[in-house]
Amino acid sequence: MIQPSSLVIEDGSPRGRATVAGHADPDAPSTPVEVDAAVVLLGASVTAITHPLLYVKLLIQLGHEPLPPAVGTTMFGRRVLYLPGFFSYAKYIVKVDGKLGLFRGLTPRIVSSTISTVFRGKIKQMEFLSEKDEPQNSLRKVVRGTSHEMIFQCFSRLATHPFHVISVRCMAQFVGREAKYSGVFGCIVKIFKEEGLTGFYIGFVPHLLGEVLFLWCCNLLAHFINTYAVDDSFSQASAIRGYTKFVMGITVSVLTYPFTLVADIMAINNCGLAAGLPPQSPIFKSWLHCWNYLSTKGQLHRGSSFFFRRAPINLLPSIEY
Repeated sequence: MIQPSSLVIEDGSPRGRATVAGHADPDAPSTPVEVDAAVVLLGASVTAITHPLLYVKLLIQLGHEPLPPAVGTTMFGRRVLYLPGFFSYAKYIVKVDGKLGLFRGLTPRIVSSTISTVFRGKIKQMEFLSEKDEPQNSLRKVVRGTSHEMIFQCFSRLATHPFHVISVRCMAQFVGREAKYSGVFGCIVKIFKEEGLTGFYIGFVPHLLGEVLFLWCCNLLAHFINTYAVDDSFSQASAIRGYTKFVMGITVSVLTYPFTLVADIMAINNCGLAAGLPPQSPIFKSWLHCWNYLSTKGQLHRGSSFFFRRAPINLLPSIEY
């Protein structure tokens, strides 16, 4: 029989996990610290796994096309030029830098992801508290929850954007084969010495505007669709409502993508890297200047697709029939 004296609490804290004779009780609930640590670890793992995908995406956003386009055909039999997709681009990076080259700029992204995960946890807590006093389909509840989420998102972007700039510049060095930015601490010192505090927040405004616009459009559209378009008498109404926000997120992300593109381009604009200097890229006076330039060229969605990327129209005459 287990004596009361054999029961101890780890770290002397009531939040710790109960143990029996020095062994953890498998049925004891996880502590909030353990849950937070697991979420952060999961987020860092996902960031590491998806980093090659975002690395290739960034290089495409910067307009770096080291591989020639290939002639292909559309479903209607028309011959067009296709730029290399993700797998071809990734193979090229591996050929140049090796497999580890696919993870250039990963460390600052993990730091940024960890900070974002903590802020998202706070947002979820605020949503849980606001749901207690408001009706399920209340517009006031949606506005209040979105406002709280927007505030936390602003603070999150303020804290993570310097690491985003560092990550983008580390990855952009692939274009000109530079080694100017290396290590998180070294990058912080380099940027501060050359550009001051403002250097850490280049591209901050379009990035934040895109996130805030995405947040409000996604939440409001999902609310109105769930309230006025989904009939409660339908047997699968609850299931449909569960996916509405996800579908709206995909739709709205297409509209807000130009903000992300402009923010990433501005992060390396005129910073001393070949990717942000002529002839690779013009020097932009502001993010609006960059937006207008891309809009004139019809490239506000450059890098939004990884597969079946059409070559720019000025390359089309080179197709041989």
